[in-house]
Amino acid sequence: MSRFAHDERLALADLMAKTGPDAPTLCGGWTVRDLLAHLILRERRPDAALGILVKRFAGRTEQVQRQLAARDFAAQLSELRQPPWWNPLTRPPFDELVNLTEMFVHFEDVRRASPTWTPRQLSAEIQKALWKMVQRRARLALRRLSYRVRIAAPGFGVVFAGKLGPDAVTVTGDPAELLIFLFGRQAHSLATVEGPPELTDRLLRARLGI
Repeated sequence: MSRFAHDERLALADLMAKTGPDAPTLCGGWTVRDLLAHLILRERRPDAALGILVKRFAGRTEQVQRQLAARDFAAQLSELRQPPWWNPLTRPPFDELVNLTEMFVHFEDVRRASPTWTPRQLSAEIQKALWKMVQRRARLALRRLSYRVRIAAPGFGVVFAGKLGPDAVTVTGDPAELLIFLFGRQAHSLATVEGPPELTDRLLRARLGI
């Protein structure tokens, strides 16, 4: 069984330790400290995590996240490295399904916030795992579009999203770059977009997410 989620988790924790708590990320106005608090809340505070997905409860989530962010940074890095034993979503077989995307995207959020970032050389095995995440993500992220989008990863496959109809826009890249794109980091993805200028511009500016 692959352990990509676990590897990305440890890499993210190491990178956060290296950059420090006040470094920027691609998550809005969050610093590394804020992003770390989000990850800890997500796994260790189910009583407050609902607001991540449901706006009605966002106030409670933000309050708890601020409290967590004020805690010792090094201690929270240790908690990230060693997820809670009682949370089944951090254990096989759910870890890969639930946490690979989370850890990978947020690792890139920290890396790509630096103006000197360079692409990672990822193995074919992890790219294959990320392609599965792209397939799951595409229809959700692009569901509000009024035109069809073709998502292509050469060597891995093609998935369609958006409105049914003739292909209007094609997004091409390796699975890693497509996943970054589909999580709303279009400006920081190396994926290419082809199609009518008006539609490609709309896609590049769209707020992609839940």
